[in-house]
Amino acid sequence: MTERVPVLQIGQILLVSIQTDLDDQAVVHLQDDLTARIVGTGADGVVIDISAVEIVDSFVGRMLATIASLSLLLDAQTVVVGMRPAVAITLVELGLSLGGVRTALTLEMGLKVLERSRVLRQGPSQELAESGLSDEDGVRADPAGQ
Repeated sequence: MTERVPVLQIGQILLVSIQTDLDDQAVVHLQDDLTARIVGTGADGVVIDISAVEIVDSFVGRMLATIASLSLLLDAQTVVVGMRPAVAITLVELGLSLGGVRTALTLEMGLKVLERSRVLRQGPSQELAESGLSDEDGVRADPAGQ
């Protein structure tokens, strides 16, 4: 039986931490589990932590790109975090472009990338409304004050 990669939820973000090399069956399970969780939770962001991954091949690169594409189709942005320099070099040498995949050095930075993306998609006035603040509170939705 293939071990499944856990998909954890942090607010509106799903976190996938890949700790071992994944075989074909594990990737299929991960894609199925992740897409079901995006739909089931309404998550708008996915962070894939690959800091434990030491070796990549074209299979791993395609897997990351496929997961990002699936997530985007379900209206969730994807950020890959923890990529080691050797992994990045290998991906470039293999000619793999991770289209649609954003990257960040750390989990914290990846979460910030998704938060900025959420603010840009919702617009400042939406975030202001959700915060419970208004212009009467001395807060303006438009940073230019217009």
